[in-house]
Amino acid sequence: MKLNEIHDNEGATKNRMRVGRGIGSGKGKTGGRGVKGQKARTGVSIKGFEGGQMPLHRRLPKRGFNNLYSTDLNEVNLGRVQQAIDAGKLDKAATVTVDSLVEAGVIARARDGVKLLGVGELTVKLSFEVTRASKSAVEAVEKAGGSVTTKFASGVAHRGSVASA
Repeated sequence: MKLNEIHDNEGATKNRMRVGRGIGSGKGKTGGRGVKGQKARTGVSIKGFEGGQMPLHRRLPKRGFNNLYSTDLNEVNLGRVQQAIDAGKLDKAATVTVDSLVEAGVIARARDGVKLLGVGELTVKLSFEVTRASKSAVEAVEKAGGSVTTKFASGVAHRGSVASA
């Protein structure tokens, strides 16, 4: 085999259709655009236009709203934290924070913080530093001898600290 003998497999490449190059090409004359009118011209942007009639998207009622102040929290159950400790992914001695949960793979990424939930059983003494915690989670952690500290950090501020780390 020589350099001048290298080529693609049969049928691997296909020549593009050259539009508007005569009637013999099969895409000549109107170039696949049909005949006349606004859509046959360039620069058409009439999606949703209904010829002057009130468009459907304006006739239908609008419902709901987007809350600017809503928080998108990761929910983490105590059972999931215990699994991570048993697998050796979380350090028993260190404080469990949002960043340590991400590193351990308990949560995929830090959103606006973490809410600790009480499902599952915790057998190890741990100190948590999370955004929020349910009553049952706090009771279960304190029963195991640990502590829970909650800090209501804004999501944007926390995301910035994760990005710089």
